[in-house]
Amino acid sequence: MLDLIAIGEPLVELAAESSGRLGEVEHFRRGWGGDTANCVLAAARLGGACSYITRVGDDEFGRAFVAMLERNGVDASQVGIDTAHHTGVYFVSYTDERQHRFTYLRRDSAASHLAGGDIDPGYVGAARVLHASGISQAISRSCAGAIETAMTIARAAGTTVSYDANVRPALGTAESLRGNFARALSLADIMFVSEEDIAYLYDDSPVEAALDRILGEQPTLAVAKLGARGCLIGDDAGTRLHVPGWTVEAVDATGAGDAFSAGFILSWLRGAAPEEAGRYANAVGALTAAGIGAIAPQPDHDQVAVFIERQTQARRTP
Repeated sequence: MLDLIAIGEPLVELAAESSGRLGEVEHFRRGWGGDTANCVLAAARLGGACSYITRVGDDEFGRAFVAMLERNGVDASQVGIDTAHHTGVYFVSYTDERQHRFTYLRRDSAASHLAGGDIDPGYVGAARVLHASGISQAISRSCAGAIETAMTIARAAGTTVSYDANVRPALGTAESLRGNFARALSLADIMFVSEEDIAYLYDDSPVEAALDRILGEQPTLAVAKLGARGCLIGDDAGTRLHVPGWTVEAVDATGAGDAFSAGFILSWLRGAAPEEAGRYANAVGALTAAGIGAIAPQPDHDQVAVFIERQTQARRTP
């Protein structure tokens, strides 16, 4: 049985190798990205049995992405090859202070044409967790329909539905983005949100109040990602628990939140209580932020275990 199926949009990542405006940079490092792609790859590196549902273009980048999934142990049988549309691309440039600037070439991409008919009910229903996101809903109506079809199938089959809000105001109107979130909220069992998501969706409500509102709907578990401060976890029984973050020198936070979600899901599937899953997820996110790129620095399970042990010992040392 698959531990995790993710659905959404993969992207080619072209990251500047020097700081400056995008038009002034001459050399780029090719990587991979896309929030749910980041998540499923992180989960696979942590030892999960994983699969990805998407479409890629019939181009060099699309074929390379499929090959990369397979090298990392991710089942690519549900990746469609679209002969009419390209694989999406994004560029990352940096200021001298290492602040990111993102430029996307994703309009009319292959993933934006993912549709409800691409979803195999028996395949989705046989997994333990289905993971989706707000970005994938927002890139097109077709992809939103595929996401919601998959979530509906999973819920009916008893598959746990995980959802990361990942609100991106540039991808739609407030009405459309909040509508996407509301539909996902009615289908999700586990909900991940960032402080930025909360500010947008709940009009700057305090984090704990936002979790209360989320848990008043369908989800039974809600996790607010707080970056270096760790996470706040809530459940429908009224528990609210802050799990502090780990100490790390962050280099590039791209994809760290997606890796966090993967860490939480995998730890939870292995029987960890929410607090333990939060500690594990904090470590996965921290280690990912300590390297460059969304996927390249993602740790494996042994690296996470060693990191947590060392950090725990350091905290005990006077």
